[in-house]
This record gives sequence, C-alpha cells and structure tokens, in this order.
Amino acid sequence: MARRTKEDALETRQRLLDAAEHVFQSKGVSATSLNDIALAAGTSRGAIYWHFKDKAALYNAMIERVSLPLEHAISSAPSRVEPLASLRQAIAAALDKTANDPQTRRVFEVATHKVEYVESLGAVRQRHIDVRTECVAGMKQVLQRAARERGVSLPITAEAAARGLHALMDGLIQNWLLDPSAFNLPRIGRQVLDNYLAGLGLAAR
Repeated sequence: MARRTKEDALETRQRLLDAAEHVFQSKGVSATSLNDIALAAGTSRGAIYWHFKDKAALYNAMIERVSLPLEHAISSAPSRVEPLASLRQAIAAALDKTANDPQTRRVFEVATHKVEYVESLGAVRQRHIDVRTECVAGMKQVLQRAARERGVSLPITAEAAARGLHALMDGLIQNWLLDPSAFNLPRIGRQVLDNYLAGLGLAAR
C-alpha cells in the first residue's frame, strides 16, 4: 500500500508539471493561478501545496525536469574532446534539441517569452541568473583553454567573449521561438557559432 501511495504521489506530481507546462505556455506565468494548474491536472490546490511551496517552486521544478538548451551544454560536453570541438558539439546538440523536441521547445518558450520577474517570482529570476552565470563561466573556461592550446591571444577578454557567445546563442534561440518558420535554427546556429569563433581567432580546423 505504501508503494502504491508513493507511486500515486509521483504520478500526481508529474501531472501537475505537465499541466503547468501547457497552462504557462497558454496564459503566461504571472497570469496563471495555481487553481488553473490544478484544474488542468484534474487535482486540487491542496495537491499542489503538497508537492510545491508556491508557484515559483512549481515553475522551477518544471524547468529542471527538462534541461534547457544552453543550460547544460558546456557541463555535458565530453572532456576528452578538443575544447572547441567539444563546445561546438554541445551547442549543436542544444540547437537540435530546441528545434526537434516539442517539450524542450515548449518549456524554453515559457522560460523566455511567458514569464515576468515580478516580486512573487523572485526565485525564478534568481535561478535564471545562476544558470546564466554557470553557463558563461563554462564557456569562458573553454575559450581560455582553446586559446592557450592554440597559442593565440583573444582580441577581447575571455569573460567578454563568453558573455558575447552566450548572448548570441541565447538570443538566436529566443528569436527562432518567435517564428520557427523564419530560419533553420540548427543550420544557422552552427554558421553563426563558427563565424563568431573565427572572429576570436579560433576558426575550425
């Protein structure tokens, strides 16, 4: 009986997260109430509070269930591969996942176009900042290592280069989400990435 109860609780949690994805996408995070999510999940507000402290906690759990495109791109890159090749592989995989996985696309759209950083969602804003900081730091390390191994000097600081690269890829994905028919994200993304790295003196070999 205890096992069944635990399984039921996990199933309810998954239903709530599924419902949150779709309702947040449809109505926006700020305009969505916990009651909206409970109704969509076929459960009660009490069930939400059993699993999540508040809407921000529910939102963050929804995000963490699906790795966003750039979130783990650097940390998941194979360490045995030449740093720039590893970086290219990781970012290409992130672009492909965005373009071809419906759930990833839906969650990333919520995270970029459907959330307002109002006071009640302070934990959501902080998570976004923490993830960006970690991603930029990883990119900085890769660029520094690549420049060192190639014996070249970057034209700008590694910090600035990493922030520019993150903004470039993140912005490209956000613009694609506005109109997926406008361009081929994986193809254009690879071209833009290669040209950016070439501008840093780190052209593909």
